[in-house]
Amino acid sequence: MVRTFKLSNDKQFETKFWDVIGLYLNPPDRALVLCCDEKSPCQALERTQPSLPLKGGHPCTRTHDYKRHGTITLFAALSYLDGKIFSATAAKHTHRQWLAFLQQLDAETPGDLTLHLIADNYSTHKHPKVKAWLQTRNQRHQKACGQDRVVLHFIPTSSSWMNLVERFFRDLTEDVVRAGSFASVPELVQNITDYLAERNLSPKRYVWKAKGAEILAKIQRAREIMEKHKCIVDSETVH
Repeated sequence: MVRTFKLSNDKQFETKFWDVIGLYLNPPDRALVLCCDEKSPCQALERTQPSLPLKGGHPCTRTHDYKRHGTITLFAALSYLDGKIFSATAAKHTHRQWLAFLQQLDAETPGDLTLHLIADNYSTHKHPKVKAWLQTRNQRHQKACGQDRVVLHFIPTSSSWMNLVERFFRDLTEDVVRAGSFASVPELVQNITDYLAERNLSPKRYVWKAKGAEILAKIQRAREIMEKHKCIVDSETVH
């Protein structure tokens, strides 16, 4: 068995690390912590033959080949407090769709709270038009409530494991996308919509339990091992 990994080279790793971990371990008052990301692309794949269900001790089977019917992007925000999912689907994946999703979150959440959004460093999340809207929206909220409306918290590069919405994406992939057969993009969207509606009736919360200091110590050990291995490889190369 081979396990994959990647250590972040972000120069601000520890600062960003504690910023995000702090939201999990000590969520601020009068605020919502939302773990946000895009699942792209979600492919509408139609199996060439019907899958055979689990029966008589034999596993469920499906054909290895399929027809492609297009893709969509799923925008999702996982509420750390209760596990509820806010979502939207779009045909494209640009700053326009991300901005539209931010505006949707603004409209669908209590207006007197600050939204702390955990996101990765994808360029659309930092687009000038996104920044301009955030500045305008926060200025308006400051006048009304004395605090910002939306605050973005960026995880370190190559650290998607810090964003708990990725746990939800894994469940969605296993329960809907990978297991299904879809004859069209609208059929895929409907299946995802139905899954989210049922899930939000009894939300599943993902709770961060790992201690920050222990995680950093583990990462440091990994860096030391990699550096030692690199020295050995370099030494063997020279000889």
